[in-house]
Amino acid sequence: MGEIRLGDIIDDYCVKCRRITNHSVVSLVAAQAAKVRCRTCYHDHDYRHELAPPTKKELQKKAEVEAAEAAAAAAKLAPPEAAENQGA
Repeated sequence: MGEIRLGDIIDDYCVKCRRITNHSVVSLVAAQAAKVRCRTCYHDHDYRHELAPPTKKELQKKAEVEAAEAAAAAAKLAPPEAAENQGA
């Protein structure tokens, strides 16, 4: 595919339709699509590069993993400090 121009039709994830649909390019920045318009519901939004936002389950799982990593890091730092305080 050649250079993208205004009005070209590209696929992207529509936040209103919640699926990948055809979109028209509405604005360009540095020869890349910046804003697009869904050709199904006519909603304008930023170009998302065909990536759907993460689901609530994915966000929750990511938060749990980050919390577990933070707890593990805190546990590594906590025992030496506790041992110093007990010895004094």
